[in-house]
Amino acid sequence: MGVLRTWYRRQFSDPQAVTLAVLLVGGFAIVVIAGRLLAPLLAAIVIAYILDGAVVFLERLRVPRLVGVLVMFSLFIAFIIVMALGLIPLLSRQVAQFFAEVPAMIAHGQAMLMQLPERYPNLVTQDQVEAVMGTIRSEIASLGQHILSVSVASVAGLVYLLIYTILVPFLVFFLLKDKELILDWIVGFLPKERRLSVEVWTEVNSKIARYVRGKFVEILILWSVSFVTFVVLGLQYAFLLSFLVGISVIIPYVGAAVVTLPIAFIAYFQYGPGSMFVYVLAAYGVIQFLDGNVLVPLLFSEVVNLHPVAIITAVLVFGGVWGVWGVFFAIPLATLVQAVIKAWPSRRNAAEDTMAPSACG
Repeated sequence: MGVLRTWYRRQFSDPQAVTLAVLLVGGFAIVVIAGRLLAPLLAAIVIAYILDGAVVFLERLRVPRLVGVLVMFSLFIAFIIVMALGLIPLLSRQVAQFFAEVPAMIAHGQAMLMQLPERYPNLVTQDQVEAVMGTIRSEIASLGQHILSVSVASVAGLVYLLIYTILVPFLVFFLLKDKELILDWIVGFLPKERRLSVEVWTEVNSKIARYVRGKFVEILILWSVSFVTFVVLGLQYAFLLSFLVGISVIIPYVGAAVVTLPIAFIAYFQYGPGSMFVYVLAAYGVIQFLDGNVLVPLLFSEVVNLHPVAIITAVLVFGGVWGVWGVFFAIPLATLVQAVIKAWPSRRNAAEDTMAPSACG
């Protein structure tokens, strides 16, 4: 008990540390308990983060904030209309077309597997091939049932879609228009002694804003470049595959590796094990190399200063807690943890205690 008491006094002797801890625990509890209800607000906050940078830029050009908000909000609505009327139907058609051709792909793969026992009788048997094909068929059947259940559930979820369509743009507009009023209202509930909380918030807020905007730009760039590349190479389902490449950046490291499988699968069944198959994989490898070594350092050089192990751990932890939102905000949340550890009073006190004897000496 004495050790715990000493640790508690060292960690929470500063009232501002207690304030910061209460804010963190309270925010975490609200999101965990009411995260589903707050999903439209979270989506609106993310979109407002993306648009606010452009609004601030227009303000620097001496454009009134309300005018800047109206301009960016109009562009946002236009983007939503283009997505709803053009891109989403195209994506849906390619998904339906792909699953319509899956049985033919499976039959082709089965014919290839059946040749293995003849070529390598000591390594592969007929029973093993049949077992593999049975497993593949069962997985495809379960996937089809899952898609059917999702489509049925999506019919029931049209109400939520309508709510998002109406409520999210409404929230985005007022989050942009009344940003200062909302922040002042929130600050009014905080204690007067909040230097530590403000210090952490200032650092994390700027990084989260730049991360969200940078991630949005990265998705658009990878989506566009991949689409053009796949179209030039004549790859089927270019729009669907390029979309997967774009959203794969949401999951660091893992996303790029996972998306390689459908690209290789479709390229192999379209071109076979020839030069075009190699060209497709090489082009995808070049895109990923440029993304990791050029685009990411350019967009996130001052935002992401975390070890890869810390990033993957954050994705696993926060993704397990908050699902898709946790995966998307894994790096900003890990940055928040890093900022809190860096600014926590006990670390400063320990450093001062360590330096004091040498200064006196």
